[in-house]
Amino acid sequence: MSARKQRIHFIAIGGSVMHNLAIALTKAGHHVSGSDDEIFEPSRSNLSKHGILPAQLGWFPEKVTKEFDVVILGMHAKEDNPELLKAQQLGLSIVSFPEYIYQHSIDKQRIVIAGSHGKTTITGLVVHVLNYFNRQFDYVIGAKVKGLEDTVRLSDDAPIIIIEGDEYLCSVLDKTPKFIRYQHHIGLISGIAWDHANVFPTEEEYVKQFDRFADTTPKGGILIFSENDAMVDIIGKKERPDVSRVTYKTHPHAEEGGQVSLTNGKERYPIKIFGSHNLQNISAAKELLKKIGISTDQFFEAVQSFEGASGRLEKIKDSNSVSVYKDFAHAPSKVKATVKALRDNNPNRDLIACLELHTYSSLNKSYLPQYKDSLKGVQIPVV
Repeated sequence: MSARKQRIHFIAIGGSVMHNLAIALTKAGHHVSGSDDEIFEPSRSNLSKHGILPAQLGWFPEKVTKEFDVVILGMHAKEDNPELLKAQQLGLSIVSFPEYIYQHSIDKQRIVIAGSHGKTTITGLVVHVLNYFNRQFDYVIGAKVKGLEDTVRLSDDAPIIIIEGDEYLCSVLDKTPKFIRYQHHIGLISGIAWDHANVFPTEEEYVKQFDRFADTTPKGGILIFSENDAMVDIIGKKERPDVSRVTYKTHPHAEEGGQVSLTNGKERYPIKIFGSHNLQNISAAKELLKKIGISTDQFFEAVQSFEGASGRLEKIKDSNSVSVYKDFAHAPSKVKATVKALRDNNPNRDLIACLELHTYSSLNKSYLPQYKDSLKGVQIPVV
């Protein structure tokens, strides 16, 4: 990150990743301001804690002046946003979140973890292991990981950056999927299941974005992908000159009395997360970490203390008779994976599932049929 302190303005500062970048830049000593027309928790409290919560909700073009070095535009802002129009009128530098991250990691090895599901957990596990061994690294992740205070870290000296790469569009000015803008050296694709139907109206159009992501792997670069996902396997095995391909699949494991352990020969390593999807995520992280200097033995040592990323199949209450989990599983494939994980881990218990449909895709009438049978195996489903 530039040693020179900048004046930076965020349009749509309340977003999950946007507000965390604003906090990271504030901590680095930059002068940060921002606006938004709605800010929910935990963004509101986090911004307030660091003194950068907008005094009023709404858009105020008078806030935007020639003094700003850069304006970071969130995907929530529309083309006619008054602050965006003012920034354009003044000829200010306007970039999206991914563009800003790329510009400030241009001299680092960029590792981007993509996929319709699993990317937050894989990124969280990679970050956890690197932190466990006190490695120097920057990161961008969509959820908190125990042991790290922030979800975004940018520095001048870290040689690598670990980025959770979203396929959603950068901004109203840049209709490119975010994960392409990071220009990865090492890319990982965990799984593909149609999502974001408001932006990618067909499954074919959605899948095409991951093929584009894989195609941007540079010569000498590495593409890591899941053998368990048929579509990912096809994309990953496409011939790309001078690109190293690394595959992974569900990690060997054993389970006894509800305790899942990774296996390596006769060795057993008890872990704190469960579910077949997470056993794939673990393999993905292990293969990636090998490429950046973490040995298999080191991985097994560190993985045992990983408790998962916040809000991802996270246990929030436990008693003799009831266990309560919350999961950021809004897409059909994620719902199915979560139900299966809980069902397999608790075969003799009743399962109550409460699903909130609240995304653009999940409330799209043409997309809703994708949820068919996603709550199969649940005794009491509540939508």
